[in-house]
Amino acid sequence: MKIFYCCYGSAHSSVVAASIHLGLLPSNRVPARKEFLVLPHFDKTESFEIGTPFFMGKDEYDSDVFILGMASERRLIKKAILSFLTHAGINTREVMIIDTLKNVNFITKIGGFASRRLGFVTIGRPLTILGIQQKYGDFVKLVMHVKTTEQKTTQLD
Repeated sequence: MKIFYCCYGSAHSSVVAASIHLGLLPSNRVPARKEFLVLPHFDKTESFEIGTPFFMGKDEYDSDVFILGMASERRLIKKAILSFLTHAGINTREVMIIDTLKNVNFITKIGGFASRRLGFVTIGRPLTILGIQQKYGDFVKLVMHVKTTEQKTTQLD
């Protein structure tokens, strides 16, 4: 199975969700600031990389976990991915595309804009972390739902 955690720029919420999924972040507590800072791609993805899937790792079901920035074209990019996979002969039931933006609060949006768009990393990065910490339980719930669905799908194969 291929699992894509998607957000605006593949720099914050998708990285957090994929990291929870892969056990790089805990599911039983809110991580400290430094735990976010060591994550691959966290607050590092550049604008020109939006639309590029980044492989984050394999999970316990041997599924490939990716992050993907889709900017404001989420529906279009999702359709393009699924269409391409269908034409390539890949079963799209083996693909999960998860939008993580619904778990992003205003603080994270402001921080992400300041850090990634304006280049004010010293202001933006701490704000993104604070906002994600405030909504961390929602990220854990999202990932647990994805893993439950993944497990059921994997058992059917």
